[in-house]
Parts: sequence; C-alpha cells; structure tokens
Amino acid sequence: MDISRFSRPRQWGLLFLLSAVLAFLFLAVHLPGALMLGPMIAAIVFGVSRSTLRVHRVPFSFSQGVVGCMVAQALKPSVLHAFWQRGLLFASLVVAIIVFNCALGWLLSRAKIFPGTTAVWGLLPGAASSMVIMAEAYGADVRLVAFIQYLRVVMVGFLASGVAHFSLHHALTGKVFLWFPRFSPLALGETMAIVLAGMGIGSFFRIPGGMLLIPLIAGSVLEAAGMISIVLPGWLLAGAYLCIGWMVGLRFQRDVLSSVARMIPRTIFVLLVVIAFCGFLGFLLNRFLGVDPLTAYLATSPGGVDAVAIIAASANVKIGFVMAMQLSRMMMVVLIGPVFSKWVANRVPSPGVQRPVPKSEPSEH
Repeated sequence: MDISRFSRPRQWGLLFLLSAVLAFLFLAVHLPGALMLGPMIAAIVFGVSRSTLRVHRVPFSFSQGVVGCMVAQALKPSVLHAFWQRGLLFASLVVAIIVFNCALGWLLSRAKIFPGTTAVWGLLPGAASSMVIMAEAYGADVRLVAFIQYLRVVMVGFLASGVAHFSLHHALTGKVFLWFPRFSPLALGETMAIVLAGMGIGSFFRIPGGMLLIPLIAGSVLEAAGMISIVLPGWLLAGAYLCIGWMVGLRFQRDVLSSVARMIPRTIFVLLVVIAFCGFLGFLLNRFLGVDPLTAYLATSPGGVDAVAIIAASANVKIGFVMAMQLSRMMMVVLIGPVFSKWVANRVPSPGVQRPVPKSEPSEH
C-alpha cells in the first residue's frame, strides 16, 4: 500500500488511529511499554508503506525530557547512594559491553560479513547519530549503520517488553497507569520548566543526550532537595511515549530497507548475539549480586535509554537500578565509544575506500 498518496493530515490521522488500536491491544494483554510499542509498530508499517511523515525534533526532544523527569522521580537518594557504591561495577559492565561490541564489529568487518567498517559503527549500543556521522567519514555504509542502530532499539524494546511480560514474578504485577490523576498546576508548571530548560540547554550546547539527561539530573536533585514535586499525568506520558515510538518507527522507510535487504537476516542474527551477551551480564548480576532477574536484564539491555526507561516504568522492577546502569552505559558510550570505535575502524582494511580522519567531529544532537 502506498500511503504517500494521502494528504499529510490524513496520514497523521490514520497513523494515530492505528497507534491507538495497537497500544490498547497491548495494554489489554498487559504488555509493558505498550503505549510506546504500539505507535512504534504503527510507524514502521507507515514507513514501509512510503509515508512522507516525519517527527520534528522539537516534540521528540520534549518527549525525551518528559521521560527524563519520569526517571528522576525514581532516582531517590538511596538509589543514588547505591549507584555511588557500585560505580566500579557499573563501569566494568559497561566497558565489557563496549569492548565486546567493538571486537565483534572488528571480526565481522575483517571477515567481510559487513562492508568496510559498517559493523564497527553499527554495533556500538548508543550515541546513534555520532556513530552515523563518524561512519560516513570512514567510508562505511551510512544507511546500513543507521539501520543497525535503530533496528537494535526496536529489537531491544520488544524483547525487553516480552521478557517483562512473561516473567513469572512480574507478569501480573505491572504498575497502574493513571490517565487523569489529580495534580497541582504549579507542580506541573515546574516540571514543564525543567523539560524546557533541558531542551534549551541541551540544544544550545549540543550535549549528547542532553534533552533526557538534563531534566533527569536536575529533576532528581531538585526533588530530593524538596524544592519541587515532579508531576507527570498519564496523558502527558502517553503523548511522550507516542512521539518516541513514532520517531523510531518512521525511520524504517521502504527505500532504506530495499538498500539493505540482503543484510537484514545477518543483522538480526548479530544483534541477537549482542543482546544475548548483555543478557549473560544480567545473569551474572542476578547470580552473584542477587539482583532480581528482570531488573538485571533491563539494566544490561543494550539501549535505547528512553525505550528501556518506558518499559521499566510499566513493570515492577527497581527502575532506579535499571536507569543507573543504562545511564552509565550511555555516558561512557558518548565519552569513549567514538574514540574506541575510531581506533578499531583504523585497523579494518577497506579496499577502495579512502578513510579520512576528520580534524574535528561534529557533536551529536
């Protein structure tokens, strides 16, 4: 079906309708993250059907800020203290994930399973836009790198949600989602001020992940100090989840899928290997530190941070622990991931491709 023949208002209306139907079907079977996964599937369907719709970066940044405030509500002082105590553990696990992904990318590139340095840039879990920018500078297939990065987000989202749903200890204990709770207008205004401040500061200084990180950090500090009370009514969260789902799903355009069609089976297999390795790290957390299995699995899932946060928020897990681990990974990937990936990429032969070394790397938005 060719959706592009419809007017844009009609496309938006049909996309919203399909998203609502899928989201409520997932809610009916108690699938964690249903309000994000439903819109994500709907957007993938529309992208493959040649839809011309795109999510503007402003509502997407706003949605990330809302998710950041949601996580801030869970980051109580006790959680931050535990994070401080286990900082070395988190750093070790994150380094293990980065090293494993870069080594796997190097092996796949050396074996010519993926063209050039594509696997090196595509497999690093996080900092997607930075990876795409640097991949282009090193002669990798940019479309395939972007496809691998966002397919990982989709696969992790659905697998994490499925694991949460079928977990024997958590299947029937999901958190209640209140669409229209009572709240203080002042508190909502304070929350929105934090979100907007995060958008402005993150965009102006081009801080990687700043639209999510700044509201998360500022919100958790201010709420812990008793200066504000974060308020996020269900309708606002649902809108943020919808926007994030659409942003990811609409990236799966038919022309992109056509150009990488031969690579799809091997890409899925390789990403399953990455997810399995991260799951093994989660098993180690459960086995040796007594972290409950679902919390350990979500904590070690290889991104994206916003998708995992949404799923963790709708399941009965220790969201503070999950997000402490996820944020550790995100920050370390942003700080050392591109440098390490560049080092590995320089050691991958790319016949016929001149690998320029840019004087300065554009900042990730």
